[in-house]
Amino acid sequence: MSLFARRVRGFRVVDLIAAGLLVAVILGVYLAKTLAGRERAEIASVTRQINTENQRIRLLEAEVAHLEQPGRIERLSVVYLKMSPVTAHREASVDQIIDVARAGPPSEAKAPSAVAAMVNAAGASVVPGVPPPPPPEASPVRVAQAAPAAPTAGAAR
Repeated sequence: MSLFARRVRGFRVVDLIAAGLLVAVILGVYLAKTLAGRERAEIASVTRQINTENQRIRLLEAEVAHLEQPGRIERLSVVYLKMSPVTAHREASVDQIIDVARAGPPSEAKAPSAVAAMVNAAGASVVPGVPPPPPPEASPVRVAQAAPAAPTAGAAR
């Protein structure tokens, strides 16, 4: 008697093997479909995140374009820094620029820049071109301290 003709509980072995393979293929297809659905959902989530970030980038670029407008910067410099456009009598000629270049850099005590004045800290309370520091807060922030730990029974020994 051949292996394929042999019967188990009334069924041929070949039929039982074919039914087992059919069940395995069905489970495999179901698992593959489930995993593909999860991947699709993850791809959709990442796509939504990318779109959200692209919208945020466009918003930030628009804000930077607004903040960098020359007219706005000029208004702010006039209002807050009390600056004004350079007049013609303050512009240097080519000969004056050459003389300044030959003279070399100014000494530290006579440094005209606001940054140099801040670094030297010559006791000047007001530095031209630099806004004053903010006033101290009326109620300073207090740092919370942890309560002392209670001794445990094991530590008393």
